[in-house]
This record gives sequence, structure tokens and C-alpha cells, in this order.
Amino acid sequence: MIPRVLTVAGSDSGGGAGVQADLKTMLALGVHGMSVITAVTAQNSLGVQGAWELPVEAVRAQYRSVVDDIGVQAVKTGMLASAELVEAVAELISGTDAPAVVDPVGVSKHGDPLLAASALDSVRDRLLPVATVATPNLDEVTQLTGVRVESEGDLRRAAAAVLEYGPRWVLIKGGHLSGDAVDLLTDGSREHWLRSPRHDNRHTHGTGCTLASAVASELAKGLSVPEAVTRAKEYVTGAIAAGFALGAGIGPVDHGWRFRSPQ
Repeated sequence: MIPRVLTVAGSDSGGGAGVQADLKTMLALGVHGMSVITAVTAQNSLGVQGAWELPVEAVRAQYRSVVDDIGVQAVKTGMLASAELVEAVAELISGTDAPAVVDPVGVSKHGDPLLAASALDSVRDRLLPVATVATPNLDEVTQLTGVRVESEGDLRRAAAAVLEYGPRWVLIKGGHLSGDAVDLLTDGSREHWLRSPRHDNRHTHGTGCTLASAVASELAKGLSVPEAVTRAKEYVTGAIAAGFALGAGIGPVDHGWRFRSPQ
């Protein structure tokens, strides 16, 4: 049977991030993607013009509908918006026998807030402890732990700070640093440094969603966390290199880059 992966995240009407990016990634990596919509955004290449979270009961009903009938081999979380949604999703994941990839989305690519400040404690105390892998970027590390990463040497300190909240593994994404794109994956004892060339391409909308979904997709196939993250990094690096202009602002990464015919 085709591995099944469930994304629990917000909708991006522009199609570059959120649930739309997750499902495209899952298709590209050969798994069956399913979704629980947590919020609806009015969003394009210029930013987020509006966001409306769904009621907790609607989120819970979607989750139970999918998991109880179809089943899942991995779960990925994205935009959860409020403390109530974070806590409900954490409870649902804790009762699901599948690895969970938590992307602690705090702000959009354009700097628009996607998580209420009042929800940070719930992310730290409820959601991170049920994560198989947490995938914060540097801004999210600071938001959650207060640790500021200014160089590659700070990545270990950032990882240790996130691991204190209980995820089994943490992937600190160093894409905002200068030089090569360097990420650190660690469980506190084992370290895996993932490096890739930095591509001079401003069209990177959806990078975080895409990476987390790729990790979940590879975990659903039965790979170990280090193997899944390595493959996901390779996929997202190609997607960033092929990112394309869309609208008047920042375009998306190309989720279908492997399918494009050579020019």
C-alpha cells in the first residue's frame, strides 16, 4: 500500500506554502497526502492579507475522520495559530502510532505572524514533547527559546535549547546564515551536519513547509530519521534551485522540479 501522510496545517491560497505545498511535496515523493485544515489564509506572493482559524472541533473531526478510517504512517504539523489548536493537535498526535514532524510555524516568509504569542507556551510544553522531529528555522528558535543564532557555531546551542522541550530529534535549519546552507540534525548525542550549496534565488516561499513534509514522507516509507532528513534536504535543495517567479513578490519553490523536462 502507498504510504499515507497527514498534514495538519493552514491553507495558502497562493499555493506556495501550507497545506498546498505539503500535498505537492507528498505527491512528488510518492506518498498519499491527506490534510487537516487548521486555518484559511488570504495569501499571495506579497504576503498574508488575512487569516481565519478553524474551530477546534472542526480540526479534531477532520483528524479523527482520516486517522480512524484510512490510517497514517506519518503526521506533519504546520500553522496551528492558537493555543487551543496547538493543544488539541498535540493530544491527537500523542494518541497516534506514527512519527510526527513538527514545523513550529511562527511567521510567514514575509514576516506576517501565524502563531499567537499566547500559544508559545503550548508549543513548548505540549507540541514539542510529542514530536519525532522538530524543524524550526532560526527565527523560530529565537521565538521559542530566546537563543539567537548568528553563526554556524551557534547551531549546537540552539539545538540543545529546543531539545530541552522534549522532541526526539531537532533539525535546526541554518538557511538564513551566510555561506553554504547548513542544517544540524541531532538527538542530543548524535549529530548530522547537512550542507548544500546556496542558490542565488529569491523565490523560496514554502521552503519550511516543503522540508518538513518531505521528512514526514520519507519517514512514512520506513526510513530512519537521519536517512529521511538527508533525502528531504536533497529534495528541497532542488526545489529551491528551481524556484520561480509568481505574482509581484516572492515566488514559490518548485515542488515538481524532478518532473520537469530538460530544456
